[in-house]
Amino acid sequence: MPLLRIDLYKGRTDTELKMLLDAVHRAMVTAFNVPERDRYQIVNEYAPTRMIMEDTGLDIPRTEKFVFIQVTTRPRTREEKQTFYRLTTEELERTCAIAPSDVMINCVTCDDEDWSFGYGRAQFLTGEL
Repeated sequence: MPLLRIDLYKGRTDTELKMLLDAVHRAMVTAFNVPERDRYQIVNEYAPTRMIMEDTGLDIPRTEKFVFIQVTTRPRTREEKQTFYRLTTEELERTCAIAPSDVMINCVTCDDEDWSFGYGRAQFLTGEL
């Protein structure tokens, strides 16, 4: 059950946002082998003065198409994460014309007891999931 928080600059249309979210979801389903309906995405849009995302001194060019994706997930292997990074940048470049240099991804790992999907139960622990 990865939860994706996507931060970007204001200015995209609803159609562009849908394409972006669909692209990231396709990459996640493939890389993490999760069900198609395992989809939890939150988008936050910012004015350029409200989000500063530089390149840590790596000389990575950033544009107004910059996208930051934070994935909160159960433990994943190094290979799964690297596959997700690669597939996400490929999908965003192919379907949204977002350069790989404009995509930054961060994974936050938590355990099964850290999730409740509703009803005040930890479904991974109760066996419901």
